[in-house]
Amino acid sequence: MCGIVGLLVKRAELRVRLGEWATPMFVCMADRGLDSGGMAVFGSAQAGTRRMSLFVGDRQYDWQRFLESFRRAFSTDSAEILGVENHGILITSVAPPRVKTWLAEFDSALLVLSVGRSMDIFKDQGTAREISRRYRFAELTGTHCVGHTRMATESAVTPAHSHPFTAGEDFCLVHNGSLSNPYMLCRMLEKQGVHFDTDNDTEAACRFIEWRLREGDSLNLAIERAFEELDGFYTLLMATTDAMTLVRDAFACKPAVVAETDDYVAVSSEFRSMAHLPGVAEAKIFEPQPETIYSWRV
Repeated sequence: MCGIVGLLVKRAELRVRLGEWATPMFVCMADRGLDSGGMAVFGSAQAGTRRMSLFVGDRQYDWQRFLESFRRAFSTDSAEILGVENHGILITSVAPPRVKTWLAEFDSALLVLSVGRSMDIFKDQGTAREISRRYRFAELTGTHCVGHTRMATESAVTPAHSHPFTAGEDFCLVHNGSLSNPYMLCRMLEKQGVHFDTDNDTEAACRFIEWRLREGDSLNLAIERAFEELDGFYTLLMATTDAMTLVRDAFACKPAVVAETDDYVAVSSEFRSMAHLPGVAEAKIFEPQPETIYSWRV
């Protein structure tokens, strides 16, 4: 079944409330996906650095030791690590390929969830309430976020198989539905040099769209191509540094609702998860049409 949520805060002075508003949305969708969940959050970029979201199975992981080892390895004092239990956000000016090579040698248990200049990813097994409390979602600030609660139907229940899925830098995607041709997409993309981390059908959709972006398509054109290639039922909610984008397949059988005010745009699988938002009674509320691209910019 799965649940998706998204929130884009339009007014700069309200962006400190992003987590406060988005967390109840995420928790409310728990009964649509009980096995795992996650959130991608976008904030302001820091010039010359990238943010790498890391996951490790040990909830008592020594992030300070990690940081000290990283600084020694790259002879730098400027790197930072923001560690919360088994998630860490590494902020560094070292190029991502070099960091990934070092990570594999330093601790093979570390999983890179995302790379970007403005995006952080948190995802894990457990209920939405547990995950939001563990990673302090209510304290998150930023311009926009997308979240997902998962009910696994085909692939394993692991943090790697959880949503949001990412590809490239500062691009992520959450999905409610099921694709019938993910392996065909994987074979096609692997011939183009695209690497896959899981057998999850959502990863195929995410990497297809990001591949088209790297090939020079705009996001809208990449999605138009996805309409032609993705076979199945889906509602996809995507986020980039400066936008949040929503699409549904030609049959639009997977639910989605949008509420928009002068202060925010909220997206969810069900309206009840948005009922707490300020001013929602006066919001423009609508159900997105099939194969129509809805995009809101920061």
